[in-house]
Amino acid sequence: MEVTFAQTPLFNWQGHRGCRGLMPENTIPAFLKALDYGVNTLELDVVVSKDKKVVVSHDPYFHADFSIKPDGTPVPKSPKIVLYDLTYDEIKRYDVGSNGNANFPEQQKQKTYKPLLSEMIEAVEAYRVKNKLPIFLYNIEIKSEEKEYDKSQPQPAEFSDLVYQEIMAQLPPERIVLQSFDFNVLKHWKKQIDAGKYKKVALSALVANAKGIEKNVEDLGFIPEIYSPYYLLLSTERVQQLHKMGMQVVPWTVNTTEEMHKVKAMGVDGIITDYPNRIPKS
Repeated sequence: MEVTFAQTPLFNWQGHRGCRGLMPENTIPAFLKALDYGVNTLELDVVVSKDKKVVVSHDPYFHADFSIKPDGTPVPKSPKIVLYDLTYDEIKRYDVGSNGNANFPEQQKQKTYKPLLSEMIEAVEAYRVKNKLPIFLYNIEIKSEEKEYDKSQPQPAEFSDLVYQEIMAQLPPERIVLQSFDFNVLKHWKKQIDAGKYKKVALSALVANAKGIEKNVEDLGFIPEIYSPYYLLLSTERVQQLHKMGMQVVPWTVNTTEEMHKVKAMGVDGIITDYPNRIPKS
């Protein structure tokens, strides 16, 4: 029997973009390193290429802070090089690791690229089997903004279908959390699940605003399995309120051991961190 998010027996430690603080974000080396530190869940982001491939990437463009063009020159800040305008073969030629990331000085510099979602799953599952690691979950964020529909991304229905097909080709739905800041995406998944067109996965509402729990749930139109806010929006009382409403609480991005202790003491169900190496031992 596969482990689901609701059945995870341990506190749910999630490696943000793999382990952005230690390795180039959203790359296979980052996910493997996160597993070495014993996370329960790999958190990642996905976008779509011109040829409709699902690519693991936080941004729908090449970030100028750490990306290098195939000819070895820096990626410009403007105009942005949008992934939706490139085929995956073109995307793979960009180096997103050799420069490191100045915001994360501990990040190891190494030449690497943005992988396909299918490639990433295949690599980490092979690593799990080879190293006899426990079953872990995937927390997959669909990077979507309403103002970017048909510009740097497909419409939510097409975007979701592409991601769903990739996931179901390789993983049981019990090991998937699907999250997004774009509530149109979550509404689509809920509708498809209720209609029996998608297998049931856990849905997580990402929240960065200060509208409040009731307003965000009202805007979403249903109670998701997980509420995932910026950690400074939380308090013990808010965590208790969310639990009473039937949601688990997994805040982001908590990056010091001191903050991890503080947030965990509020009663949250998990924590997303860039630094799995800083997870408290107790």
